Amino acid sequence: MAIETAILEKIKQYQTIIIHRHQRPDPDCIGSQLALRAILRASFPEKTVVAVGKHYPGFDWMGQADQEVSDDTYHQALVIVVDTANQPRVDDERWQTGAAVIKIDHHPNDDAFGDLQWVLPQASSTSEIIYDWFEANHADLTMPDDAARLLYAGIVGDTGRFMYPATSANTFAVAGKLLAYDFSMTAVNQAEDEISPEMARLSAYAYQNLEILPSGAAYLKLTDEIVESFGLAANDSTSAIVPLPGKITSVVAWAIFVESKDKTFRVRLRSKGPSINELAKRHGGGGHALASGAAAEDQAEIDQVIHELDQLVADTKGENE
Repeated sequence: MAIETAILEKIKQYQTIIIHRHQRPDPDCIGSQLALRAILRASFPEKTVVAVGKHYPGFDWMGQADQEVSDDTYHQALVIVVDTANQPRVDDERWQTGAAVIKIDHHPNDDAFGDLQWVLPQASSTSEIIYDWFEANHADLTMPDDAARLLYAGIVGDTGRFMYPATSANTFAVAGKLLAYDFSMTAVNQAEDEISPEMARLSAYAYQNLEILPSGAAYLKLTDEIVESFGLAANDSTSAIVPLPGKITSVVAWAIFVESKDKTFRVRLRSKGPSINELAKRHGGGGHALASGAAAEDQAEIDQVIHELDQLVADTKGENE
């Protein structure tokens, strides 16, 4: 049985479906989660279908998760975890208490959890995978206009507006099919492109303070104090500044260190060529070859990540000369 069919058959077996996503969400994460909820609600109106996760006001234009989901709801429920590479990153640990778990993702499957897994690292986004799942089962499923809007938003977000290498012919084909539904592509693109005045000022700070090493590696450290000085709360998403170093011609790969509540640092790693996911794994993270995340306990580990990134870029440059 094809995995697309197996997932549908598993969904049909359960009266309650609870959809989870990863912590600190992005448009693909929320888009795939809320679109799947919309598809299942439209296709199986007799079922209870909910999406859970912490509320982030910056993503209200996409929609919101269901905030009132009791612990008891999980006991006989099917849990679907989307766009989440490893178990510690799942938002709301109650996902482990469900009766069965399905994992749908496009990150490398280093943590193979779930009773059913559909993981396609070559896909541009989990939103693209959700559309392919819908199309494979279109006779049994309904795609509301808002689900199409959400999937399009997820694809736009995770492809960097169709700039990143994982963008494929299928990605463009799916985007084209989604545009046949009734929603405003322009409104979605504008929502993803806009930033607040506070974030604009932080972006200017990022450009002014980015350290670019002779190798082409670059890095930036953002403490809570720095973020708050621009009128942003310490827990506000700083994802808008992550792509900025890549616009600089001399930058090959970069790391942005963002202070967390516990005074450790989240590490966002990006690259134009050298694979950085093995570096991320050495520091408690992982991800794609050109876009990964990690963690740094203190300044010593920050320095170590910078050193390793510098060496990686220098070695890659030497191999290509």
